[in-house]
Amino acid sequence: MSMDCRVVVEAAVPVYDVRTSEEAIKIAISKTGEMLNPDLNYVEINMGSRTSPSGEELEPAFIVADEALVALELEITVFNVEQEEHAARIARKEIGQRMRNIPLDVLDVEVLESDEPEDEHEEDDAEPQEDPADEDLLPDFDELIE
Repeated sequence: MSMDCRVVVEAAVPVYDVRTSEEAIKIAISKTGEMLNPDLNYVEINMGSRTSPSGEELEPAFIVADEALVALELEITVFNVEQEEHAARIARKEIGQRMRNIPLDVLDVEVLESDEPEDEHEEDDAEPQEDPADEDLLPDFDELIE
């Protein structure tokens, strides 16, 4: 049974010559968008969240000496996979190919609800219906020999 999954990948994006967290975040989002486009223009880019070891909320950007490391979350939908682990590997590979030298970590894999019937076997057990129009498309074997 195949399924579709929404995968969230965390990226640590380096940004140079910045003074504020807001500036670093804007540049990181822009830089990430440039790396992903046009091939992966459907990937959603969001600010990441960071917490200290004590659980305190931190800015998504960590700035030292006018350089920043910005936590971003990239969301991608992966279609027709067998397992959640497969979706995570595909997402990480697709994003990683375009974001060279950027550390990536899969944060979450969510199975999306499908429009298919719950029990796929019900469809498989049904007798195939022959379309009367199909009979006229190909001549019978006997007709070919004549």
